[in-house]
Amino acid sequence: MSSLPLWLEPVERLVEAGGAVLVVLAIVAVLVFAMAMERWWYYRITWRIARRQLLRRWAARSDHTSWSARTLRQVWAEALVARLRKPLPWLKLLVALCPLLGLLGTVTGMISVFDSLSLSETHQARAMADGVARATLPTLTGMAIAVVGLLFISRLEHVIRREDQRLHDRLARALEESDA
Repeated sequence: MSSLPLWLEPVERLVEAGGAVLVVLAIVAVLVFAMAMERWWYYRITWRIARRQLLRRWAARSDHTSWSARTLRQVWAEALVARLRKPLPWLKLLVALCPLLGLLGTVTGMISVFDSLSLSETHQARAMADGVARATLPTLTGMAIAVVGLLFISRLEHVIRREDQRLHDRLARALEESDA
């Protein structure tokens, strides 16, 4: 019977299955998922409110045609899109870290497999095969997290490009509607 609390037993099994690096990969996966959920929430709620406020602020201005007004419109739009793009470098860093952590888990797992084989008097192929299978689990996990993270990053970059274009279109349309 384990002395760990009941809620820590899955973590213990995770460490037994793939090593401590698998726990780090799980933490990175939770961070990537949390950042993805935060961006989804930001895009669905906060972004739309901020975009509407910017459109109202632009339409309320009396000067729309001068160089300073167009520059101000550009600065406002870039600042708003920058808020949408803000966590992208962190997401890319975490996703790039996943395969490297998986490789680290494989290397440390293989070292422990070869270490245990060198200490045992009987060199059983079955024990080595089990150890190699256990050592490759972090690599597979790291690649799986990275692929899902890359899909999310790709989708987020697409949304950012689309929303940047839509924002500029709506700002131009607000100018046309205020002139009419």
